[in-house]
Amino acid sequence: MSTTTTTNLPHHLKPKDISTESTSASKLSQKTILNLLNTKCNTSLQCLKLAHCITLRTGHFQDHYVAGTLVKCYANPHFNNFGFALKVFDYVLNPNVFVWNIVIRGCLENNEPSKAISLYHVMVAANSRPNKFTYPPLFKACTITHAIEEGLQFHAHVVKHGLSRDGHIKSAGIQMYASFGRVREARRMLDGEGDSDIICWNAMVDGYLKCGDVEAAKKLFECMPDKNIGSWNAMISGFAKCGMNEEARKLFNEMDKRDEISWSAIIDGYIKGGYYKEALEVFNEMQREDIRPRKFILSSVLAACANVGALDQGRWIHAYVKRNSMRMDAILGTALVDLYAKCGRLDMAWDVFEKMTEKEVYTWNAMIGGLAMHGRAEDAIGLFSKMQREKLKPNEITFVGVLNACAHSGMVDEGLAILDSMKNVYGIEPEMEHYGCVVDLLGRAGLLEEAEELISSMPMEPNAAVLGALMGACRIHGHVELGERVGKVLLELEPKNSGRYALLSNIYAKAGRWDDVEKVRRLMKERGIKTTAGSSMIDVGGIVHGFKMADSSHPQKKEIYLMLDRIFERLHMEGYSPKTSQVLFDIKEEEKETALRYHSEKLAIAFGLLSTAPGTAIRIVNNLRVCDDCHSATKLISEVYNREIIVRDRVRYHHFKNGKCSCKDYW
Repeated sequence: MSTTTTTNLPHHLKPKDISTESTSASKLSQKTILNLLNTKCNTSLQCLKLAHCITLRTGHFQDHYVAGTLVKCYANPHFNNFGFALKVFDYVLNPNVFVWNIVIRGCLENNEPSKAISLYHVMVAANSRPNKFTYPPLFKACTITHAIEEGLQFHAHVVKHGLSRDGHIKSAGIQMYASFGRVREARRMLDGEGDSDIICWNAMVDGYLKCGDVEAAKKLFECMPDKNIGSWNAMISGFAKCGMNEEARKLFNEMDKRDEISWSAIIDGYIKGGYYKEALEVFNEMQREDIRPRKFILSSVLAACANVGALDQGRWIHAYVKRNSMRMDAILGTALVDLYAKCGRLDMAWDVFEKMTEKEVYTWNAMIGGLAMHGRAEDAIGLFSKMQREKLKPNEITFVGVLNACAHSGMVDEGLAILDSMKNVYGIEPEMEHYGCVVDLLGRAGLLEEAEELISSMPMEPNAAVLGALMGACRIHGHVELGERVGKVLLELEPKNSGRYALLSNIYAKAGRWDDVEKVRRLMKERGIKTTAGSSMIDVGGIVHGFKMADSSHPQKKEIYLMLDRIFERLHMEGYSPKTSQVLFDIKEEEKETALRYHSEKLAIAFGLLSTAPGTAIRIVNNLRVCDDCHSATKLISEVYNREIIVRDRVRYHHFKNGKCSCKDYW
């Protein structure tokens, strides 16, 4: 670029603004300028602008390697200045392939994959011949944008230019074809001319697994000429993503060497499959081998801790982050907010949230959702308002959290107003989940006719979740006729969902219609449906203990059952009367009382009273809704034993203290 073209540059980049000191360096060599750009201008935009001025002043911008390096520096995502990088690129006269490759790669680094594809067409039209470095980022751009036609054209150009043998091109092409679901084309690239390195083999294994062809992946893995840690990791990740956790763990145990990706793959696999305790066991094993976990593993483990209520282990991770001066980014911070909220420590969740300097929409959503779970509707709505004051636009998940908060607190008018504002104020079309929240809100409040009217007015057919919310309201308010009608529809929609049968049975049982209860049970037997067993978990001293109804597997079962007998002796002295309507069998009252006594959360509470110091809070996670009897019994236990008992059920939190519950018996 000659000095006559600099008049179009921004004022601060014109040569006349360069200091006398920098202009005296007009004889700087190409090597010196390249060294300056590559070493001094990667972190300082001010330094880069000065180097840009020097480049223009000395005439070195006409050198393609200098100009390309300058574009590369401006394209650094750290500067968030890619638009200006493209402007600088526009001034490069007849850019060679080096410059084109830099700007194409810069498009990917700055999340502009479509721009990379369009620039290639300009490059070809300018008669600039691509080389082996041009196509890997283009294949990746097609993968991201799912640009199948363009990907096929790029492959044709690779063949045309005689670049098919290059390993980097082959591995990128294999990944692209696999992302399109075209494993045959991917395999042809692997088996085609030229040697396929281990990266190509790994890409093909990963491609088979992503397309769900586990057997083909296993066969290819077994016949690979060489394997590295990446090969093993691809198989472990693939098995885990396909829900084959046993196979993933078997391979994991066979590895001679493991890296962070190996540990992360097996932990993530367990978490995605709902095996949270197993994920924590692997993390503990990782600690015993003195492997320092990084943030992406810690975020996954925090999710596992949140789901099983492992507060102590979650707090250890928080302390580890502080101890190692790890940056609290939005992902890690949000994981901690979610952990503390789901473990019943809203105070600690709020403390983390307030101290976070980087907050994304999902961070606010986690805090709003946490407040909603705890029945703190006014605080959730207040945070929603604060979010808007800070000019952060809410998304669909934000409204799910706020509407859930209204549902758990009976704030009907507020919930209806928020639903109406989604489209009219925020331009967000309500989805099925939002309507489900409002149906739940109306149903809990006993407004069943209004709930039915809302379902009828929905712009889509109601799904099982929406109808399930209405049916749950029928159970609460004893509306047998409507509950029966909705229940029959649900059994057709979800014939394998045991919860729907249980809910319908519960409605019949509360109404004393035992013949109908038996019909539902027979239907379940005919269809091979098994009910989901109630289970509760309690974290004591960093160890998570699990209980099921009438569980006898715990090492301290004798002490637990003896403690449970003592608890009920005291409860009966205080006037406790079991709510036997919760039992779905037509049996004697004594048998009903016995069945209620050994619910999983009562066993967990007994263990908590045995294993923790007087006055210590007891925290329990339950996989099902708390039943009426457990709710009333736990209120009384909290008063008799002077304990705070925090129970997280499938829908919300219950804080029991001094004989009262935070839900105010509205759940």
